[in-house]
Amino acid sequence: MNTKNEDPTVDLSWKRYLFPPLHPEGQKFVLIAAAVTLLLWVMFVPLGLLGLLATVFCFYFFRNPKRVTPVGDNWIISPADGIVSNITEVVPPSEIDMGTEPLTRISIFMSVFNVHVNRAPVTGKITHIHYRPGKFVSVAEKDSEDNEREEYSIVTASGQKVGFVQIAGLVARRIVSFVKVDDELKAGQVFGLIRFGSRLDVFLPKGVMPQVVLGQTAVAGETILADLTGEQTILKGEER
Repeated sequence: MNTKNEDPTVDLSWKRYLFPPLHPEGQKFVLIAAAVTLLLWVMFVPLGLLGLLATVFCFYFFRNPKRVTPVGDNWIISPADGIVSNITEVVPPSEIDMGTEPLTRISIFMSVFNVHVNRAPVTGKITHIHYRPGKFVSVAEKDSEDNEREEYSIVTASGQKVGFVQIAGLVARRIVSFVKVDDELKAGQVFGLIRFGSRLDVFLPKGVMPQVVLGQTAVAGETILADLTGEQTILKGEER
């Protein structure tokens, strides 16, 4: 197995960690926080320091680090950074047309400290998108069925359909999507984000087994959740 990226252009310096790229969606929030910080600093320096911390956190929250996605149409890749919080059998939402039988659902919980940019789990065409308004409560399993969400399905070149769902949580107040039906996506490509803590669910095709376990840390665009074909070899990666 060759997972080592020997590209000499890869940035291994401290800048990679302290100054990751900022997603455009976060630019206005950082600018607003910076402006408020400046005003507070003029009024009362201790308040300005608090504002500075808030500005830094805002930048940190909307960071969009580059990811290297394993090459291969057989991989289902994690769409979110976070912890694998649940793996269970659930009937998928009817709006994404994945049938009426229970399918394996992998849930990934994102805290406010995780990267919140979401990435496509497979390469394929978006066939369904459905927005469901709802509450903003805990994304714990027992509470999340009534939460606001955006539901998607994507079909691969081999005809297999994968579902994924953005779920707003207790702190999250906005689901942002950058795609529409019939859009072609590559695995690891950015398709949306959720502001300030939430959850991503992935529905696997029938018969496909998960390759992650409860409590595992998932990295969007990099961690392999499942294998559509049974092949086990990763040949190389593509930076996205």
